[in-house]
Amino acid sequence: MFFEIRGRFSTQKTPVLLLHGGPGFSHELQLGLEQADPERGWVFYTQLGSGRSDRPQDLSLWTMDRFIREIDCVRDALGLDQIVLWGGSWGTMLGVDYLLKGVTGVQAAILSGPCLSVARWKADADRLRGALPPEVRDDLIRHERAGTTSSDEYQRAELEYLKRHVIRLDPLPEKVLEASRASNRDIYEFLWGPSEFHPTGILKDYERTDRLHELRMPVLIVCGEHDEATPESSRHYASLIPGARFEVVPGAAHLSFVEQPDAYIQIISRFLAQLS
Repeated sequence: MFFEIRGRFSTQKTPVLLLHGGPGFSHELQLGLEQADPERGWVFYTQLGSGRSDRPQDLSLWTMDRFIREIDCVRDALGLDQIVLWGGSWGTMLGVDYLLKGVTGVQAAILSGPCLSVARWKADADRLRGALPPEVRDDLIRHERAGTTSSDEYQRAELEYLKRHVIRLDPLPEKVLEASRASNRDIYEFLWGPSEFHPTGILKDYERTDRLHELRMPVLIVCGEHDEATPESSRHYASLIPGARFEVVPGAAHLSFVEQPDAYIQIISRFLAQLS
C-alpha cells in the first residue's frame, strides 16, 4: 500500500491515521489536513486497489473485514499503538466498523461527511435529487430503470448532482481531477453502486445507527452546509454518540476540506486541541 507521513511525531501528541473516501479513491485529497496540528504525526494511506497502491483484479478482496484488517496492518507496520482516527465518507463506514470491533489504542475519532445509514443516505439523496431540473431527474430515472447507468447521458446527469452536493468549486481543482482519474471504478461500483445516490453494491444495507451509542471515545462529526451527507443526518448521528461534537462547514458540500480548507482545518484544530 502507498502511504505518506506528515507532521511531526512526538511522545506528547497522538498521531492521526486517515481513512479516505470512495470506496476506490485515494488519500491525496486529504493531504494538507496536517496543518490542523503540525506537531502531530499524520499518516495518510491509500487502501488496496486504488490510487498508487497495488491494484489486484480480485473482487473477493473488497470486503469490510479485509479493509478493517488493512487498518491493523498499517498500524502494526508503523508502530501506531495510539491513534486519532479520521474517516471521510466511505472512511466513516470503515472507521466506525473498526471501532465497533473493540479495538484498543484509539484516543478519538473524526467522522467527516458520514454515511452511517445507507437507508438514511438514500432518503436524503432522493430529496436532494428532487431539486434537480426535471429533465435531469428524468434522465437519471430512465437509465437506472434500464440498467444503463454507464451511459454518457447518465454520467452527465449525475454531474449536476455532484456540482451541488459533492464539490461546488468551478473549475475543479487539479487534485480533484487527478484523484478521480486514479480511482478504481470497479471497487466503487462493487461496494457502493453506479452513482452517489443509487447504492446497489454490497454496502446497500449498511446500518450502524443502532450501535453508535457504543462509541465511548471523543468523537467529532463534521459535514458541509450543502453536503450529500446532510447536516440533518450528520447531526442525528452525533446525537446517538455520547458526548459527540457536531460542526458544519459553511458554504461547502461533501468535500468540505477541499472547498473550504481554512474553515475545515480550524474545526479539526479546535477538536484536536482538547486531546493530549
